[in-house]
Amino acid sequence: MVYDVIIIGAGPAGLTAGIYARSKLMSTLILESGKVGGQLVALYPEKGIHNYPGYETVQARKLSDKLYAQAESLECDIKEGQTVTDIIDGDQKLIVKTQDNEYECSSVVIAIGMGRFTPRKMEVPGETELDGKGISYILPVKEDLVGKKVVMFGGGNSAIEMALISDSVTDTTLVHRRPEFRADEMNVKNLAASSVNCMMSTSVKSFNGTDKLESITLIKDKEEVTVPADLAVINIGITSDLGILTRWGLDLTENGLIKVGWDMSTNRHGVFACGDVIDYEGKYKQIITGCGEAATAILSSYKFVKKPYWA
Repeated sequence: MVYDVIIIGAGPAGLTAGIYARSKLMSTLILESGKVGGQLVALYPEKGIHNYPGYETVQARKLSDKLYAQAESLECDIKEGQTVTDIIDGDQKLIVKTQDNEYECSSVVIAIGMGRFTPRKMEVPGETELDGKGISYILPVKEDLVGKKVVMFGGGNSAIEMALISDSVTDTTLVHRRPEFRADEMNVKNLAASSVNCMMSTSVKSFNGTDKLESITLIKDKEEVTVPADLAVINIGITSDLGILTRWGLDLTENGLIKVGWDMSTNRHGVFACGDVIDYEGKYKQIITGCGEAATAILSSYKFVKKPYWA
């Protein structure tokens, strides 16, 4: 089968692209290297999202599930565990190769977010030894937090939102190495109104414990302080690997992201892109902007494939 469009990536942008493609009755295949949901599910499944239109607050996993269900209901063909290794120009079509399959299509939309990523580590004594033994890079479900002394690390939206979730069920401390947060003002306001104990301008010296995390040694105002802890959740960013983009023959910006035009087109004929993997002047990395870019990418794909009279 030759698909009208193959979408690479099944995060919010990729799933939105699938929804819009099916609204145009384009035959659609979505390929995901891991599990559907992308970064939302991989790193922030319990995170509350407060700025997605139509929801006062929605859990990241639930938003992903909603998008997944909608894409499936519209008969998108979705395949997990398919890592794309190459995009090859064929005879009037494109060939998308994965580790064990080849798929043919008339156009491609790349929506791989930050690619293969791993949580950024603090690189301090005890972190590696206690990983999975009280140190986590993902917030557990609230039921698993009850009765624990939880210490969060980070100063962005995700770190604050996770701290607020944890604070609703247990004692929570948020540690940030800078004197002020880099999160949205609303999140900072909600944090100030909560009972989260914030330790600003504070760094980590070590995570302590033998078979499990028992305490954390911090440095504040050049003095050491050791706080008891049952769980440390580290949220200081991710390290991504987007090297595959060069193999795919795409022009990249100085940030290593895909260079796109106003219509989400790339330098390759019939290949479009959207979401966190692209870059342009004024780019704002949010779920909603990625979804908007997905709609534009699909409209461009539709014009390229179907060539409607009005295009």
